[in-house]
Amino acid sequence: MARSGTNTRSLARLLGSAGVPIYVLDEQRRIVYCNPACASWIGIDAERLLGKRCDYHSSDSVEEELSLAAGLCPPPEVFAGRRARGLVCCHTPDGQLVRRWAEFLPLGQDDLESVGVVVVLEGADSAEASPAKPSGEEPDPAELHEALRAFRHQQNARYRIDRIVGESPVAKQVRAQVSLAVQSRWPILIVGPPGSGRQHIARTIYYASLESTDARLAALDCALLDAELLQHTITALVRSRAEQSGRPDAAVLLLEADKLPGDAQAELAGFLGVPDFPLRILATARVPLLDRLAEGAYRPDLAHALSTLAIQLPPLAGRREDIPLLAQLFLEEANVTGGRQLGGFTPDSLDALAAYSWPGNLDELAEMVQQAHQQAEDTLVRLADLPRRIHLAADAAAYPARPEEKIVLEEFLAQIETELIGRALARAKGNKTKAADLLGMTRSKLHRRIEQLGLEKHV
Repeated sequence: MARSGTNTRSLARLLGSAGVPIYVLDEQRRIVYCNPACASWIGIDAERLLGKRCDYHSSDSVEEELSLAAGLCPPPEVFAGRRARGLVCCHTPDGQLVRRWAEFLPLGQDDLESVGVVVVLEGADSAEASPAKPSGEEPDPAELHEALRAFRHQQNARYRIDRIVGESPVAKQVRAQVSLAVQSRWPILIVGPPGSGRQHIARTIYYASLESTDARLAALDCALLDAELLQHTITALVRSRAEQSGRPDAAVLLLEADKLPGDAQAELAGFLGVPDFPLRILATARVPLLDRLAEGAYRPDLAHALSTLAIQLPPLAGRREDIPLLAQLFLEEANVTGGRQLGGFTPDSLDALAAYSWPGNLDELAEMVQQAHQQAEDTLVRLADLPRRIHLAADAAAYPARPEEKIVLEEFLAQIETELIGRALARAKGNKTKAADLLGMTRSKLHRRIEQLGLEKHV
């Protein structure tokens, strides 16, 4: 035992004197050792990190130590005994994201399912998020992880807009509109199909624009409102806000504003018509209110007032190039819970996600990724791990249903009659009297039908 203790102390002194950052994780992904060079690079007392669990995600919404530990987390396959090289990160005191390449060295046998890990960092920060890949080659899970981490760091410096992660033109346009909306006090309307993240974006805009965190956004379901309930609710919100903060600056989120009844529309228009009335309005809708105006189903003054700044959220099927990064986002959100840790998706599983129609949009993608996270047997989500409806949709696309042929009854009956007359004439060897008898009609009627069907030249 004394010999073992001596070896441990000698190893600790050796690692402590190393000029490069080194840390050690146990089989539960907890940090059990951090040398002075590592603590100096992270900018935090090593004691604050000891015992913290490393989960594989890029969110900074957890407490500071857990967020730092996540930046140091190896890819999940390392804990299955596979040596790897990858990037770890931390934040400088001025908020900059810095990275270093690291070697992840599993402790134990390669066939163990869960092992400890020694992590040795290079001596200098890396300017690259990942090595360059040939043009057109799909990103691997580690690259998606780094791209997501860079995106969230950039956006979280201002506010959280995770649900519009991506580099598609529509995603960039929505982010630009959100940036503008954060700076505005005008009514904001977020339009999009169910599941597209409308309410999430509305709350992002509101809370990012607050100077203090004590104000709350009251959500009202417009389909359930009438004029009296709307009037009482807004009045109570303004009064309560004035009593709590001394500032009568209430805010409401109108859910499904395109379903607001006519009497409630008139009441809300009255509030907005009062000069300097202390009410901020954000709203969501499935269709633009100006479209409802064209249908005669909305008050013109209210439709234009609520549409001062309108943000159109696209369906997920309209931004398929963003699906890999969005899927990685939802996968890492599942990792945050501290349970099973997955690194990403195999190429064929990403192809299947990209090919799906996504009628439920982002909410459906988040649900499917959560299910796949629970089903996966390895550190990557494979095609077989995806929910059954993904596979059923792929099978249906491979064997599309034949379009139904339209049957025009008169044409169909004429074809049958032409066929029968032709057969009767053939059996009668051209004798129209005999053919009429075979058909159960008079000779004169057979003549008329032959003329009407244009069969003269065939008789």
